[in-house]
Amino acid sequence: MKTKLIYTLLLCVKLFSATFYRFKINWLGTVPADPWNDLRLVLVLNHTSLYEPLFAGFLPNRFLKSIAHNGLVPVADKTLKRPVVGLFYRVVAGNVVPVTRLRDNSWAHFLDKVQPSSLVVLAPEGRMKRANGMDLEGMPMTIRGGVADLLLAIPGGRMLIAYSGGLHHVQVPNQMIPKLFKTLRMNIECLDIALYRAMVLRRHGLEGFKKGVIHDLETRCSIHCPV
Repeated sequence: MKTKLIYTLLLCVKLFSATFYRFKINWLGTVPADPWNDLRLVLVLNHTSLYEPLFAGFLPNRFLKSIAHNGLVPVADKTLKRPVVGLFYRVVAGNVVPVTRLRDNSWAHFLDKVQPSSLVVLAPEGRMKRANGMDLEGMPMTIRGGVADLLLAIPGGRMLIAYSGGLHHVQVPNQMIPKLFKTLRMNIECLDIALYRAMVLRRHGLEGFKKGVIHDLETRCSIHCPV
């Protein structure tokens, strides 16, 4: 019953988004015949808004069904405490796990939830970009090292790196009502997890793996995010 309710919610978000927004989606590099098959990790870069589920407007239904059944999503505990947005994010995937930015065991608890069938969806920057291009504390946006933990924990399958064009033209943090009839832009890259992990290990070794992943993803983000 829970998965049916989540799937229905995601379909409603997709219908709303497809009705009121336009999409410009570009696939990068070599695209497999079926890039939605065998997905285990989705990274959303250039995290600018809690309204990013609007990108569901272009997603295939079977991907939404996978999120409902096997989706594993870390969400900031302070987001889950919000009265309306928090309720939505609690039921946005099959398994939503609260995490904090403190040095506690919440991230280790999340990693323990990863199963061979999990489809992990993550914004690896760990916080939102504000209208001034910085995070809430006025610091430059960077990739957090948790994504490297996931790349070591997930044995294989594919990952999608979704380079968002940003949603500040739709909604900026702390703005309640989103603007309609805008164009949402995203570039997408489909990579093999095992091959990507081997590439980083070959260049940086196990000791430098986390820094290597951070450097690579930040470089890709600077190159591939739509303007």
